[in-house]
Amino acid sequence: MTAIHSQLPLALRCPLRGSRLIEASAGTGKTFTISALYLRLVLGHGDEHSAFGRELLPPDILVVTFTDAATQELRDRIRARLVEAAQAFRGELADPDPILAHLLADTEHTQWSSCARKLEIAAQWMDQAAVSTIHSWCQRMLREHAFDSGSLFTQTLETDQRELLAEVARDYWRLHCYHLQGDALHWVDSCWQQPEALLAKARVLLDQPLAPGEPDLHTLIDTGLQQSAQQLTELKVSWIGWVDELEALLEQAREAKAFNASKMNRGHLAGWLDKLRSWAADDDQIKLDIGKGFERLTPDGLAEIWKNGSPPAHPALDAMVGLKASLAAIRGPEQSALRHAAAWIKERFESEKRRRAQMGFDDMLTRLDAALQGANGERLAQVIRQQFPVALIDEFQDTDPLQYRIFDRIYRLQDNHQDSALLLIGDPKQAIYAFRGADIFTYLSARAATEGRHENLDTNFRSSDAMVAAVNRVFAHAEAQFPRAAFLFRQGKENPLPFLPVKARGRKEVWSIGGEPAAALTAWYLPSEAPMSGEAYRRQMAERCASAMTELLLAGQRGDAGFAHPERGLQPVRPADMAVLVRTGREAQAIRQALAARDVRSVYLSDKDSVLNTQQAQDVLRWLRACAEPGNDRLLRAALASTTLGLSWADVELLNQDERLWEQRVDQFRDYRRRWQRQGVLPMLHRLLHDFQLPARLLLQSDGERSLTNLLHLAELLQRAARELDGEQALIRHLRELIQQAAEGAGEDQVLRLESDAELVKVVTIHKSKGLEYPLVFLPFISHSRPPKKGEPVRVHDGERSRLELEPDEDTLRQADQERLGEDLRLLYVALTRARHACWLGLADLKSGQSKESVLHHSAIAYLLAGGERLPTSEALPDWLQAWQPDGQVLSVAPAPEVDGQCYQPQLMQSTNLSARTPTHARFASWWIGSYSALTISSEQPELAVDSALAERMTDDERQSRFVPLRKGEPPSIHRFPRGPQPGTFIHGLLELAAAEGFAVLAEPAQALDWLYPRCQRRGWGDWAPCLSEWLSELLRRPGLVPGTQLALAALQPGQYQSEMEFMFSAAHVDVQQIDQLVQARTLDGMARAPLQRDRLNGLFKGFIDLVFEYEGRYYVVDYKSNWLGQGPADYSDDAMASAIAEHRYDLQYVFYILALHRQLRARLPDYDYDQHIGGALYWFVRGIESANGGVWQDRPPRRLIETLDRLFAGQSVAEVSA
Repeated sequence: MTAIHSQLPLALRCPLRGSRLIEASAGTGKTFTISALYLRLVLGHGDEHSAFGRELLPPDILVVTFTDAATQELRDRIRARLVEAAQAFRGELADPDPILAHLLADTEHTQWSSCARKLEIAAQWMDQAAVSTIHSWCQRMLREHAFDSGSLFTQTLETDQRELLAEVARDYWRLHCYHLQGDALHWVDSCWQQPEALLAKARVLLDQPLAPGEPDLHTLIDTGLQQSAQQLTELKVSWIGWVDELEALLEQAREAKAFNASKMNRGHLAGWLDKLRSWAADDDQIKLDIGKGFERLTPDGLAEIWKNGSPPAHPALDAMVGLKASLAAIRGPEQSALRHAAAWIKERFESEKRRRAQMGFDDMLTRLDAALQGANGERLAQVIRQQFPVALIDEFQDTDPLQYRIFDRIYRLQDNHQDSALLLIGDPKQAIYAFRGADIFTYLSARAATEGRHENLDTNFRSSDAMVAAVNRVFAHAEAQFPRAAFLFRQGKENPLPFLPVKARGRKEVWSIGGEPAAALTAWYLPSEAPMSGEAYRRQMAERCASAMTELLLAGQRGDAGFAHPERGLQPVRPADMAVLVRTGREAQAIRQALAARDVRSVYLSDKDSVLNTQQAQDVLRWLRACAEPGNDRLLRAALASTTLGLSWADVELLNQDERLWEQRVDQFRDYRRRWQRQGVLPMLHRLLHDFQLPARLLLQSDGERSLTNLLHLAELLQRAARELDGEQALIRHLRELIQQAAEGAGEDQVLRLESDAELVKVVTIHKSKGLEYPLVFLPFISHSRPPKKGEPVRVHDGERSRLELEPDEDTLRQADQERLGEDLRLLYVALTRARHACWLGLADLKSGQSKESVLHHSAIAYLLAGGERLPTSEALPDWLQAWQPDGQVLSVAPAPEVDGQCYQPQLMQSTNLSARTPTHARFASWWIGSYSALTISSEQPELAVDSALAERMTDDERQSRFVPLRKGEPPSIHRFPRGPQPGTFIHGLLELAAAEGFAVLAEPAQALDWLYPRCQRRGWGDWAPCLSEWLSELLRRPGLVPGTQLALAALQPGQYQSEMEFMFSAAHVDVQQIDQLVQARTLDGMARAPLQRDRLNGLFKGFIDLVFEYEGRYYVVDYKSNWLGQGPADYSDDAMASAIAEHRYDLQYVFYILALHRQLRARLPDYDYDQHIGGALYWFVRGIESANGGVWQDRPPRRLIETLDRLFAGQSVAEVSA
């Protein structure tokens, strides 16, 4: 009976009471086992030794895992398993799996219907099942057991407490740093600088046990400075005289040619001695950098280069041996002051959270733990144990000490009480999250507490026989050959973390190349004569790996590579079958670029894969800023030059040269702002995307679908956030903060996955790949290692918990490196076990920085080969690999593939021919909004937006920018002010802003200069500010605004004028050429002008007038012209201005302006009469202010012309108008 029982699957024979540890190696069906155990608990399955004792329902069974996604997946898997089991007990499954078959056999047939009913009820109750993350479960316990835990009934969960923490840091700064004086103040100012910098340094200590800080920071710093100063003085006191003695001694030896001068030349020696002399003379200087001088200026260093006999003895040479270490030992107050700050901040942070009734994620655990360890802890543990008599902890290897202490306190792990059950399921070989606080040593503590109650899932259901054999061979070799075994935990005969080979169920399909089964594990090596740099290794291996992957894909297309299935035949290998596992974003970028060069598309998956971490997020932020302030040149240029918008550099440069195009863009973004204010940010962004044709253009790019999806995702996130934010700037600030949080690793909005991503090569971080599987896995950068560096803080385990060392010594660094290597080995295990069929490793002998020594032995892969021994020579790497006994079937060793330029062309599936539908309705009438700008644009020029104040000024200046620098001594003047689109727009903007401020306000030069200077400075025209202020003041004060009068702009009162007056009126089938003929015949005395093109206006006619004012009962329109007509005032004669009017067809413009004013006044003035109320059009060439006419050109179109145009626009025919 016992033998039969031991042959049962673990899911059926595992006892469901007491505490037990289940080790589930990769691919051995951990989730399947959990769902089977859940079935047994619901059914009450088992004998008197293994059954729990009573049937349970989902609310009674606690299942804990560590991410929300895993929680949902586990809940769904358990629900599906319950439904499937219910079907089996109703007899609806023809071929139940072995687990269900055993459950059916163990249950009397008469009980089947009852069991089916129990399972159905359990499946329906899964929404209320206690399947959750550790944090959410702790929050629930604090809420439901507030009396027993001593918690508040109502507490707010704050997912982001960074602002509160920053506020506490500022409190510390005010209370402890403001009153500092002397050396202490200088030290804080140089080392901490500001509260934000202090918090960045102290943050790493906040999870450490900290003793309450001394009350007086000043005393603490002064004491530390005095101690370090004393130590430094003691070190330097002898060196002041030693340097000269040493210099004389070595120079005498040089003259006698007693040593090899090429190994210590005069320049190097002089440099070392000068630095030593300077250091010894400066009482405050601690740092001493003499490079190799620390080694050469010692007895052993001189002995290496001395030719005959022994080198001379001197106290300085003996002291140099320990000088570097002695300097490093001078700590100063840094560590004690930082711990003082961290202890105070931590204590105040906790008190502030309690005062505000707030909790963060970590507080859920710490407060429940505190309650369980408190006076009422035993009762609380009993209440929770009664509520959840059984707990299953998934991924237990990722548990930290605090989480373990909570469950141990409730379920008494070591006592193994039979009235409850605690099943810990995990794989210590996959404990790879130390950076998140997970602790492999916690797992080992639980393993010791459950001694004799360990179970193993020992059959791999994921990978092929050959792949399982390859992993077994690699790790079993290390387990057997090296004193510390495969995972560095063996000490003598004790090994709490052994590698146990697993069996393989195998797969039907076989990975084949050229019709033959291929090796499961292939080790590529880069031949080299000396260690190579990490950058060269990354670049070369990326190219070689990409070439090999491309060759496999091409072979798949030829039918030479794929998965041979006994029934379905060969399934050619596709990009979707491949995954490249990496450690860093740089590695991902290297392989993705190499793949893209061969037309192999890929997708990058990372734990930090937030949509807010993408280029699209940065560009959307630029777009929002430009839409909120379309008049800000700098913001608009940044938006237009953004990567996602995709304008070419030529297009962007054209905007600098062509005022028409620039004005179009300005007004386009003004329209976006109006749409944003009226409809919301989502419609605005959709409009922007379509105006720039981004959907069509992006989908032509290899990763365009991803970019477009990110843009739409961001637009939806912003629309959702806008409901709770007030105004454009609030939303911009919100997006900026989200991007900043994502950069710090706090982004929650993950990139949305596309269906097409599934067909691409996956480039995945090893951490992200945990729990996933891929047919083919490539590890091209597996030789990299990252040992801790001297001077950097490290975390080490002290036997009870992880401890942070800010200034580690050599022993601590060695321990930290061993723990780093242990995690790298577990990370390598995770990477190798992702493969179903085959895996490729990229190895090379590496060096670090400028050193020529090999550092390959620091890597996990090298430890599995040689147990941490150094590689003798770079050429010996292939010999090292023979330790794995390559046989060409399970494991193969080969030089890395050569780089080639082959490209992959995916085979397109034949698609059904599609044809466009033909409209059945009549063609829509052409209806549009026209403007003067649209009339004057030729067919060869791009159309401008008609909803535009700036478009009305489209021909005010030369379209080409011209700037002639001032000659030496030449005073600046308005005639020499730069010409072109940007200066012209700037001048118009000044007059528009002056109208808004009140013309009289800026009539004084001094006041105008104060107002103008910052505006000029922002555009790089600061030197022109005095000139422009004098010009502007003169313009505003000059009489003759209406020729023949003393009226000046400064005399206009606010109610007397309107700036940028917008007009719009209907246009019913108006022939443009008829309008042109009428205007040419009745303005400018018939002067010849370029004719308009054939066109017809039907819809609305719209425009903007720079200024409309009333004077002595007459109404005038003013249009500012910044055209450059010549070098001086004489060039702005009436004839010259009339020629400019005709050349640019301003005659059409002012006629339309007068027509608009005519219609407005007729509607508003009861006794309106054209001859009495219309004063005319004033075109002010503002650079000609010094001319006799002031640069003002005036005309009043004939009444008959205006009335004729009015009737034409109203829809009357030419014949009716002429009658």
